[in-house]
Amino acid sequence: MRHNHDPSSDVVRDHLLGSAELKREIAEHCLDSIVAAARLVADTFRSNGKLLLCGNGGSAADCQHMAGELVSRLTVDFERPALPAIALTTDTSFLTAFSNDFGFDGVFERQIQALGRAGDVLIGISTSGNSTNVIRAVDAARAVQMRTVGLTGPRGRLKHLVDIAIAVPSDSIQHIQEGHLCVEHILCHLVERYLFGDPKLAESERK
Repeated sequence: MRHNHDPSSDVVRDHLLGSAELKREIAEHCLDSIVAAARLVADTFRSNGKLLLCGNGGSAADCQHMAGELVSRLTVDFERPALPAIALTTDTSFLTAFSNDFGFDGVFERQIQALGRAGDVLIGISTSGNSTNVIRAVDAARAVQMRTVGLTGPRGRLKHLVDIAIAVPSDSIQHIQEGHLCVEHILCHLVERYLFGDPKLAESERK
């Protein structure tokens, strides 16, 4: 009996293989910037600074995911103290009040002005690299002498404005987001081990 080929399986295969290939390209093109960002965040925590994160839509979810991993912990088998990370995407009362009164473009900038201090770090996440509210947050962070990291794609303004840009080399928004999530887990893993774990990683971080 002949079975008809289901074209849905081609969609699934193509997406998975495309995402897998992108991870290889991230390893090839973004390695130095990922390590630099992890070291910056670890140094910030070591100096009693904090991490602020901002982004929109799926990137907002990434901010909350990464902040949750750092305040809690990445895995249950690696115990360590809580780390001060705050997603600027979660206070619905502030977000709706400010947006209603002044527009959405300043919702992260305003929180940076309230919470950001010299020596803190901002991670701004934008797949397009052109999210106005993220770019304004970066400008506000630099104004108070915070360091800045951008998770973005290959285009847009964000990568030119931050201290460290992790620019995922893809034209697919979905694949960029999948790449960002992988990078975020790596950042959390490295930061934990720089501060509390693997002596070899901790020694390499001090060099």
